[in-house]
Amino acid sequence: MSVYIKGNYTKTIFSSTSGYYVGLMKVKETNDEENQDIVGRTITFTGYFHELNTIDTYLFYGNFMNHEKYGNQFQVESYERCKPEEKDSIIEFLTSGLFKGIGEKKATAIVNALGKDTLKIILEEPNNLILIPTISKKDSEILHEKLKEYESSYEIILYLTEKGFSTKDCMLLYNKYKKKTKEVIEENIYQVIEDMNDMNFKKIDMIAIRSGLELTSENRIQAAILYIMEEVSNTYGHSYYFYGEIASYLPRVLGVSVEEEKIERCLTSLEMATKIIKKENRYYKKEMYEAETLIVKRFRLLNSNKEKSSTNLEETISKLEEFYQITYNEEQKEAIKKSYLKDFLIITGGPGTGKTTIMKGICELYREMNHLSYEKLNEKIALLAPTGRAAKRMSEATNMTASTIHRFLKWSKDTNHFQVNEYNKSKVEFVMIDEASMIDTYLFANLLKGISSNCKIVIVGDDHQLPSVGPGQVLHDLIESNMLEVVELKELYRQGKDSNIISLAYDIRNQRINEDIFNQEEDLTMISCREEEVIDYIEDIATTYKDISYKKFQILVPMYKGLTGIDEINRRIQEIDNPKENKKKEQKQGEVTFREGDKVIQLTNMPEDNIYNGDIGLIDRISTTNKKEIKIDFDSNLVKYTPANYGNFRLAYAISIHKAQGSEFDIVILPMVKNYRKMLYQRLLYTAVTRAKKKLYIIGDMDALKIASKNTDTEIRRTTIKDYLVNGII
Repeated sequence: MSVYIKGNYTKTIFSSTSGYYVGLMKVKETNDEENQDIVGRTITFTGYFHELNTIDTYLFYGNFMNHEKYGNQFQVESYERCKPEEKDSIIEFLTSGLFKGIGEKKATAIVNALGKDTLKIILEEPNNLILIPTISKKDSEILHEKLKEYESSYEIILYLTEKGFSTKDCMLLYNKYKKKTKEVIEENIYQVIEDMNDMNFKKIDMIAIRSGLELTSENRIQAAILYIMEEVSNTYGHSYYFYGEIASYLPRVLGVSVEEEKIERCLTSLEMATKIIKKENRYYKKEMYEAETLIVKRFRLLNSNKEKSSTNLEETISKLEEFYQITYNEEQKEAIKKSYLKDFLIITGGPGTGKTTIMKGICELYREMNHLSYEKLNEKIALLAPTGRAAKRMSEATNMTASTIHRFLKWSKDTNHFQVNEYNKSKVEFVMIDEASMIDTYLFANLLKGISSNCKIVIVGDDHQLPSVGPGQVLHDLIESNMLEVVELKELYRQGKDSNIISLAYDIRNQRINEDIFNQEEDLTMISCREEEVIDYIEDIATTYKDISYKKFQILVPMYKGLTGIDEINRRIQEIDNPKENKKKEQKQGEVTFREGDKVIQLTNMPEDNIYNGDIGLIDRISTTNKKEIKIDFDSNLVKYTPANYGNFRLAYAISIHKAQGSEFDIVILPMVKNYRKMLYQRLLYTAVTRAKKKLYIIGDMDALKIASKNTDTEIRRTTIKDYLVNGII
């Protein structure tokens, strides 16, 4: 039997644009025997609602939970509005203010005349109201229209529920479309995918088919085309698609073949609606085409701006060298100088070339040349990185505030939009971006929208690392165009010259492995063994470093599944680093057991908690009572998770190489076996190796290492930023 509470809503504590409420209810009754003490009291509730008022009595269905801060709460899964039935309740309802001009005298006259069916009669036979003395035709119209409007919202919710939408989705849809909800659903249910972030093709398509929609409906085909373009883009990183690709994917998505003429007609319709853009034989989603062209226009404009003139640049740089007791090589000096003289600059280079070091020099030169205090410097410069860990390293290197791009742009979880945008731009005058190879096309375009068109931009990154997880390869395309100002750092620092890790990284870039560099010094160890022995060696090494900080030691693995995959390694290393103990609470999620003290990694951005994809922390506490909460400590930032978002993190004794991008660790273990197959490619290997600062263990097969260093086939992404820059075509 469902748990319910019945009572009156009294106050809103918090509400979002998506219809999520935290509020107070005075409870009249509940069927939960354990919580009978709440009857007559006011408690906190949470859930999704299309609207609430203090007039009605409500039935909330859901579950009780104990919130650490707010105490006993009721999580609402669904709800009903109880219609007033007693005469006094109906009079109170009619005089609530909902019906303008109806006071207690008129309300009493209406109820006395119509009885307990007053509301039903007003809805179905409103002319009867005119027969009541003191009730005018205008009163009758107001009562009928307002009550009809009041009832229709619930009819719409019922309609959506019958279609198969969840209670939460019903509220989101009604809050978006209001009276037009049914019209939108009937006309083209797939429209909600474009209008709302919470709706996806698979969910809507299932409801549409269940409602009897024709499998080859043009609305369905068009929605499937947009879905295919988005999925292919996210999977392979492409910016555009060809007709043959789209046509070949359609039967798989739709579950039925579609004639060519109909596909072409649907593509034409999408073009005419400007949902896709066709250039020659290439099809772009509108958003991708606009993002690429915005990037090209902005960087072309900034790059063409006249250089600043300066008479004391060399002298100022010399003073910085003296003050910080550092000597910049000629490449680094060029990068620092051009960062001041040019409005747009790319600085690229491999490990050991001093990219991080010169970022401080760039900031200090800008401050000195513009005669700024450090306080003013922080106001005028934004130091940005794609991940929290990269931003933290940037901040440590420059002694200035740095943030993730998402945080700088004030990403809103509720709307999935950036609050700093083309309509609300940041006032910063200079943006410097580190780890730029990780930034996808959409994010770069949104950053450019959020800053002024004359804002100075310096991009720092290593183009040989993995491209962004999202679509595009912005840094690569900008550099390869040869149309923009680029300073490439090639000379290694002294510490880099003696590093076998860095030597291996450059060997990988050059597609050759020198076996002589392994096991010569302590920083680079190769353990050759069979695949079935790999995990035993990992366990031995992990045991050696058991007491080292979790921030300094990391196992990086190319794949999740298999004998030497992330999942199995996490399971084995968990038993070494954090074995089961009676005093440690646990929470099982699927096949994984989370334990207090476990090392975990965040998988999604949660800017409201200042936590981002790739952040690593430790499970601080697990509650195994009704609330089943897990609290994770991210560098003293304690974040609470409930079962609804347990999927936002996973064990992190071993993590993917993609997730490690933008991070560095003193000690890295890298298993390398032929069974990693398609994940054996150059950029992945190069990225993994360059995560190690002091010591790198490679365990497995030397041949697998060589295969990966020579394999560049999987890296090709179809984009047009380079083409547009070179040919001047947009």
